Amino acid sequence: MKSLYPEIKNYNEFDLKVSDLHTIHVEESGNPTGKPVIFLHGGPGGGIEPIYRQYFDPKKWRIIIFDQRGCGQSTPHAELTDNTTWDLVSDIEKIREFLNIENWVVFGGSWGSTLSMSYAIKHPSRCKGLILRGIFMLRKKEINWFYQEGASYIYPDAWEYFLAPIPEDERGDLVTAYYKRLTSSNDTVRIEAAKAWSIWEASTSKLFKSEKSLHTFENAMVAEAFARIECHYFTKGGFFDTDEWLLENVDKIRHIPTVIVQGRYDVVCPMISAWDLHRKFPEADFHVVQDAGHSMTEEGIAEKLVEYTDKFSDL
Repeated sequence: MKSLYPEIKNYNEFDLKVSDLHTIHVEESGNPTGKPVIFLHGGPGGGIEPIYRQYFDPKKWRIIIFDQRGCGQSTPHAELTDNTTWDLVSDIEKIREFLNIENWVVFGGSWGSTLSMSYAIKHPSRCKGLILRGIFMLRKKEINWFYQEGASYIYPDAWEYFLAPIPEDERGDLVTAYYKRLTSSNDTVRIEAAKAWSIWEASTSKLFKSEKSLHTFENAMVAEAFARIECHYFTKGGFFDTDEWLLENVDKIRHIPTVIVQGRYDVVCPMISAWDLHRKFPEADFHVVQDAGHSMTEEGIAEKLVEYTDKFSDL
């Protein structure tokens, strides 16, 4: 059994101005002379959590994690202007150049897997390896499944809470209805929608529900960044040219050592997406954790991820 590594503190943190508007918060932990890995958090809008450092052997890895635009300690908070997939890909390159890193392993789960693949397709020579978990490609069918109809059949109890802020006559397009409220100038309307949106995801992320979530969505600021930024990306189709853009461009990264880790009962990012990626990218190691949902903290998923960060430390 591969367990998480013990808790560690970061040894460096800094703010990096990446545009006239945005400044992102970056941290480093582990071994300053170790193999560089950049950890891309979920959401979009999820922000850094200390547990992310524990998936890597701190003696072997130089662990780089950052709050993506608009979330965590990055500023301005919950900002949607100049906040796109390609802005984030550019930010990753700015971090790499600022830290004078030639190439690195890229680790991402959920939205982090989307961003990891997007970055790798644009900058394949900078990627020594890809560790992908809970595959999400931001296709229309994936958004519809989780935010319109599908996951609602499995979690009808949690779904009622998700529906509550939206009047019945607007429920034919829930993402649009939420976007209207998440961009409202009325603080009460915006925060009510943000909490309902965020708690829906938290309620469905584990095979066995627990009260402990990666993110504290009762905190209005955390919920607002998470919900606003996610919904913004979803209404724009992830800023991809086509619905299948990642799969259409996967040939550009098939030479990169890659692992795909997927929970069989992932309701947030159902296994069909991981399977579609596996079929297009057969060179990647592919592991289905049979007794897991979406969360990277579930035992089987965490075990497999640590197994591969250990393995990839020797690339």
